[in-house]
Amino acid sequence: MKEIDDKMINQFFQAEKREVKDNGFSRRVMRNLPDRGEKLSKMWTAFCMIIGIVLFFLFDGLDAILNILREAFNGAMQSGITHLDTKSLLIAAIVLIGLGVKKVCQTE
Repeated sequence: MKEIDDKMINQFFQAEKREVKDNGFSRRVMRNLPDRGEKLSKMWTAFCMIIGIVLFFLFDGLDAILNILREAFNGAMQSGITHLDTKSLLIAAIVLIGLGVKKVCQTE
């Protein structure tokens, strides 16, 4: 009995089948849907940045960076580079840090 009902339903739909003009509706809907991959990518980036910041402060990252810079400066002074002034080194460090932050925060 179920098979007969299914056959009758299929015959009805085949006989009454009509094409509805799309007129670009599907394309407009698909264009306006949010990009799930982009949203997940932004969420993952934010999560990783938060974890990185937490680990940076948890393991005294600022102290480690200052120690590395101090050792690099002392090494440069001991090797005979005495004509560099500290203001130039500070400006170079700030520029490099700024470029690094810009690269990390780029959204492409």
